[in-house]
Amino acid sequence: MTAMLRLFLVDDEPPAVGRLQDLLADCRAEVPHEVVGTAQTGQEAIEKLVVHPADLVLTDVNMPGMNGLELARHLNRLHHRPAVVFCTAFDEFAVQAFEVHALDYLLKPIREERLLAALRRARELPHPTSDTLQALSPGARRYFSVAERGRVRLVPVDAVLYLKAELKYVTLKTREAEYLLEESLTQLEAEFGERFLRIHRNCLVARDKLAGFEKECEGHWLALLDGSNEKLSVSRRQSHVVSEFRRGGG
Repeated sequence: MTAMLRLFLVDDEPPAVGRLQDLLADCRAEVPHEVVGTAQTGQEAIEKLVVHPADLVLTDVNMPGMNGLELARHLNRLHHRPAVVFCTAFDEFAVQAFEVHALDYLLKPIREERLLAALRRARELPHPTSDTLQALSPGARRYFSVAERGRVRLVPVDAVLYLKAELKYVTLKTREAEYLLEESLTQLEAEFGERFLRIHRNCLVARDKLAGFEKECEGHWLALLDGSNEKLSVSRRQSHVVSEFRRGGG
């Protein structure tokens, strides 16, 4: 490896970052590299990586707010996509899951020889797909990632009013703005089914933002949203959600 490898470290515990930096310093003679940045949260990592691109991100898995698996899904949206190595204290069964999906990992406490092996093959590491990372993740994401003008914007799932399929994209609507997602509504429903309610073949509404329903003169129902004057059409096929909502099952 002739080119300098650019590394970025993510861990919510500063002492862990310090230990990793010490180990990396011992590896520098064999694998030339530079640490271009560190972060204690996934959100901070994404913001910094837009400005300071890296070839390889070494990230903790268990972090508050956004875990390492969700972070890796958002990193796939960056213009310069880094390879990812997970640093994990998972037990042997979870480690086997990483191996099956061909993702590299470093088991804590990290050993120098294992770190060296990961650095040597860093440029050949696969970019984990969103499907793979979703399969490994224990639950739904806390953020949606939207690529816009060379950066990645994180939109909290809690802020979303609805998701609506339009042509090849899904429109994500919050009270303040709307964004385009390159994801299918079917996949989003599978991931967020507990958070969103399907009211139409092309629309999912956030359950906690649903204020009620209003009937049009033609007999069709419209969904009303908290904090928005917009009214969304309920299809005849999904009209059962109205009675379910009234019974408190929405």
